[in-house]
Amino acid sequence: MSKLLLFNKPFHVLSQFTDSEARKTLSEFIQIKGIYPAGRLDYDSEGLLLLTDDGQLQAQISNPKYKLNKIYWAQVEGTATQAHCLELIKGVDLKDGPASAVACRLMQPPTLWPRVPPIRERKNVSDSWIELTINEGRNRQVRRMTAAVGLPTLRLIRAAIGDWKVTDVLPGEYRIESVDMPEAKKTGAKRPVGTIRGKGRPPAKSPSSSSSTSTSSRRPPLKRGR
Repeated sequence: MSKLLLFNKPFHVLSQFTDSEARKTLSEFIQIKGIYPAGRLDYDSEGLLLLTDDGQLQAQISNPKYKLNKIYWAQVEGTATQAHCLELIKGVDLKDGPASAVACRLMQPPTLWPRVPPIRERKNVSDSWIELTINEGRNRQVRRMTAAVGLPTLRLIRAAIGDWKVTDVLPGEYRIESVDMPEAKKTGAKRPVGTIRGKGRPPAKSPSSSSSTSTSSRRPPLKRGR
């Protein structure tokens, strides 16, 4: 069995265990030896970060060629519309090439833990929330995509990677799951066959959507982790 750790990364924490600039790192929250991040999450983003003790599982989660869907909740400046979602799915031009969303939907503000410090609010400027699904992992990709359609991101939370979700784990806490990775052929990150739950109260509820758009009819629903 391979060990997979689902960590709810707080705001302003690096996705690594050491830092030369004295910023907060994973070592302040995780003391388990022999596990490493499978991918990364920006310093100023929150939510799901996966860590594992299995190199092949790590590669299958983080390697872009496997195109594992990642679901983000983005609080954006301005009023997001269905037209914005259609534009994000059609694709936008970024400096490092075109990028498109797998799915996008408008959503009601989710019930979340407070961010410390809170976002800066501007008087007479509205904000709204969208759920964006991508299967790439370029640097600050979601923020750049929303900015390209005129919706600067104010707060960004990764809610899911594939079937793994972190909506029932408090910021700074984690849950450990066991993943069956056959020795003969480790062909994919299978659904966990065992779970060890960590501490934590459910900090977030699945939002109700006002409308949705998707390039796939099989967009994974955002639901609570088991």
